[in-house]
Amino acid sequence: MELEEVIRTTFACREFTDEPITDETLYRILELARFAPSGGNRQGAHVIVVRDRDIRQTLGEMCNRTLRVYGAQVDAGENPFNPITPSSVDPVEAVKKPDERFEMFERWGDLPVVLVVSIDLSTVAAMDKELDRVGVISGGSIYPLAWNILLAARTEGLAGVLTTAVVPEEDEAKTLLGLPDNHAIAAVIPLGVPVKQLTKLSRREVEEFTTINQYDGPRLTNI
Repeated sequence: MELEEVIRTTFACREFTDEPITDETLYRILELARFAPSGGNRQGAHVIVVRDRDIRQTLGEMCNRTLRVYGAQVDAGENPFNPITPSSVDPVEAVKKPDERFEMFERWGDLPVVLVVSIDLSTVAAMDKELDRVGVISGGSIYPLAWNILLAARTEGLAGVLTTAVVPEEDEAKTLLGLPDNHAIAAVIPLGVPVKQLTKLSRREVEEFTTINQYDGPRLTNI
């Protein structure tokens, strides 16, 4: 499969068939994904392949609780979990209300496999740690690997979705998974054969998000 096709057709998949994924296939995926860059090439990533049905189910239920809050914030006209504008939604009440938009997370026990991607925080150079805003720089040492996993999965005819919905319940998730204190969960990625493979994704055009010299500078165009 050509690289351009892989990039243009790797989508966020949430519906999978029940076809199993072998350890051999996962090894091939991770063998490619491991060439992702990380800060200082410290390679502090760890991947847990969750084969245990009960653990997958519990992770899905954790995600579901977070996404009920997410859904309530969307319904309130908010940008969910936004670090700039405080939410008006009561998270305690939101968690109590089932939301059919995210019910697939209640069936994570039935998924072929789930990968938990974590980063050893003692290996990252968090150059924004003193700034008065949410930190994002550490992600540069882990999300390239997560994205490489999805790209490599596409070459195997598989698909997945990078979700961070378990992170608000990270303490409980780390206990469940036996993760050490210095690790942070960066992503949980369910993988499987997609029920439907998308071939045309909706994304902003280059001109919509790229400018020259200044934020309000001229648009970069394909002249």
